[in-house]
Parts: sequence; C-alpha cells; structure tokens
Amino acid sequence: MSGGWNTIESDAGVFTYLLDNLGVKDVQFEELLTLEPDALAELYPVYGVIFLFKYPTNVPYTSTDKPLDGTFDRDASEHIFFAAQTIQNACGTQALLSVLMNKEGEMDMGGPLRDFRDFAMMLPPDIRGEALSNSELIRDVHNSFAKSSPFVDETQRTSGETEDAFHFVAYTPIDGTLFELDGLQPAPISHGACSSDEFPTKVMEVLQRRINRYEATEIRFNLMAMVRDLRIKAREIGDTEMLAREERKRRDWQFENALRRHNFVGFAGAVLKEVVDMKLKEGDGAYDKWITDAKDKTKQRIESRKKGGGEDIEMEG
Repeated sequence: MSGGWNTIESDAGVFTYLLDNLGVKDVQFEELLTLEPDALAELYPVYGVIFLFKYPTNVPYTSTDKPLDGTFDRDASEHIFFAAQTIQNACGTQALLSVLMNKEGEMDMGGPLRDFRDFAMMLPPDIRGEALSNSELIRDVHNSFAKSSPFVDETQRTSGETEDAFHFVAYTPIDGTLFELDGLQPAPISHGACSSDEFPTKVMEVLQRRINRYEATEIRFNLMAMVRDLRIKAREIGDTEMLAREERKRRDWQFENALRRHNFVGFAGAVLKEVVDMKLKEGDGAYDKWITDAKDKTKQRIESRKKGGGEDIEMEG
C-alpha cells in the first residue's frame, strides 16, 4: 500500500473486521435501516452510531461560531477524545475511533489502541489528527479494506461534473451528554443531556433534524451502530437461532471482505479469452451472433434502467 489513505465502503462487515484487526474485542457494527429508536435500543448495549451523508454544497458546512444544530463545547476536548480530520478518505475510520476512544472501560480496545489513546490525549485536537493520520497501524488496517480498483475512470477528469462527496460523523453519549464528533468541525458538538438509555431516542431526533435539511429526493444516507458482539447476547439468552444467524453473517462478511482485496481483472480476462476462442472455433458466424446478442441485451438493460429511474448508487466514505 502507499503512504496515503484509500477509500473504504460504508459497510457493517468492513467496519466490524476493521475493529477486529485493530485488536478490539467483542464489538461489532450493525446497519440500521430505520430511524425508529426501538431498532437501535434492541441492540443494547450501544456504544454510538456512525452516520454517512452527502456533503452539503448549498450551505456552509463548517463554522467557527455556531453549528447548524447543537452547540460547540470547546472545553470538552480536554477530557474526551476528539481529533481534527487532517487528511481525506479517513473520515470513516476517524468516526469509528471517535466512538471507540471514548468508551474506555466499557470495552476491550486492545493494547495498541489504548497506548495510542493515552498518547493522543496529551495533545490538542489538531495534533491528535496528525498523530492519527501518521499511525501506521491504523492506516494499514484501514487500507487493507479498500476495494481493488485497477481502472481509472477518465470521464471523471473530463466531464466537468463535480462528483458527490460523502462524509462520516460519530454520535455517542459521554458522561451524560450526547456528543457529535466530526473532525471537520472546530470542536465537539453537544446536543444536550443524554444517558445511555436515552441515547436511541435522542440521537434519532438529532439525525432526523439533520436529514430534514436535505431535499426530500435525497436518500443517500447510511447509519451504523457500534454495539457489543451480538453472538455474546445470543449465548447469554440461549437463543440458538440468533447465534447461528450471527455466525453465518460473520462468515458472509469474511467472504465479502476477501473479495474486496482481490483484483479479478486477470481472471476475467482469461475467461473472456477462452470464451472468444470457443466461439471462433464454433464457426458459422457464432462469434458475430454472440456479439450482436450481447449488444442487444445491453441496450435492453439500459432502456429498462432509464424507465426504472436510474441506477443504484454505492456510497463510500
């Protein structure tokens, strides 16, 4: 890997095994498909949530005076972990760490991250961000989950269109206060008093207000909760079906993460070469018919997609 930070996907399996590879024990992520507080409360204990959204272009995002919601707590950085974001593409991992580093005593974050936290807490937020970006352990684990991307999309350079940008922020209750931790802001943002039990209700209210600031047609949001490993809960309550389901989910995540690391261009090229050779050997215009049929099917898919309202959009952070 290079010395930079690569883009990773907003995916519960990616973030769960990112935690695991950093040495964190008995913690996972769960994707939430609703803003109903009960959906979050069911995952108790919940350490925090990470919210992915489209970076707004119609209003100023950062402010040195007052955020769009809540209030800046400029003294909070002295006793909670808050780091300025100093590099691109790391906001997902930084949001993850913003929750994790403020839950010391509630989970086993492992020796390397505990040592990093102890060191970073002696620094101001801007230098904490530099320390985070220069951590080889965190950067290497982060980059190990980057998708293989063997091709460069030249149209992004010549079309003149601005590509949408997305950003992650963290929300977590700390010492009786609901904090929004966003490395692009000058300080932690307080959203008022909040206990761990109140967190599901209060954080969903904050997120709903945030979503309401967008056009009704904007639906590209993603919400993930950092929770205790659900397999532990299944064993505690003796739910064998839940345990089997969670074990199966872990295996699926491992398989998907393995696929992300591989470049299949060589394999695809070899398969295509063999198929072409086979069609050419068949003779009687089999190759030309194969090409014509493929073009017709592609046109049909394009027309069907246009009628259906466009393509699905994969969000990354």
